[in-house]
Amino acid sequence: MPAIFTSTELLDQLQYKVSRLLTQVTEDLAHLPAPVLQLPPDQHKWSAIQCLEHLNIYSRYYLPQLAKAIQTAQLHQQTATPQFKSGWLGNWFTGIMQPKANGSLPMRMQSPKSARPGATPDVTSVMNEFISGQQQLLLLLQQAHSVNLAKPRIPTTLSKLIKFSLGDTFRFFIAHEERHVLQALRAVGPC
Repeated sequence: MPAIFTSTELLDQLQYKVSRLLTQVTEDLAHLPAPVLQLPPDQHKWSAIQCLEHLNIYSRYYLPQLAKAIQTAQLHQQTATPQFKSGWLGNWFTGIMQPKANGSLPMRMQSPKSARPGATPDVTSVMNEFISGQQQLLLLLQQAHSVNLAKPRIPTTLSKLIKFSLGDTFRFFIAHEERHVLQALRAVGPC
C-alpha cells in the first residue's frame, strides 16, 4: 500500500538519515587501518570497504540521475507540493531494503554482478568517494525541497523500464545505503 508523506518532513528525515550515515562512517570506520577495513568477516561476506565500494557503484548511477531529475523538474516548473504519495512499487522496494529498528534485514538479497566490488578496493579512494557522494546527496535533498517529488521519474538500475518517482528513488537509495553501512559496521565488529 502506498504511503503518504508531508514532502518537507520526508526530505528532512532523509537528510537526517544521510547525515547520520556520514557521521557513522567518518567516526566509526574512516580512522581504521586499511587491513581492518579490507578484512571480510568470513570468506562469503564483504569487508567494510567492499560494502562502501558497493554503495559507490550505485552512487555513480543514482546521483547524476537524481540531479538530472531535479534540474528537469525545475526547468518544467514542477514545483513542490505539500504531500508526496509513494508508489506501491517504490514503497515495496524501500520496505524490503530498509533495515528494521532492531538492525535485522527484512529480506536477504544478492547483488547483481555489475554492482559487486572488487576483492581489495583502495581504502582511501573508496572512503573519499563515499564521503563526497554523501555530501552531494545532502545537497540534492536540499534542492529537492523546491520540486514535486512525484513528477520526475528515474529509471532504476534493475531496468530502464522500471522507474520510480524522485521521492521513491531517494527513499529506496537511502534505505539501500543504511543497509550496507550497517553491514560495513558489522564487518569490523565493535568499534
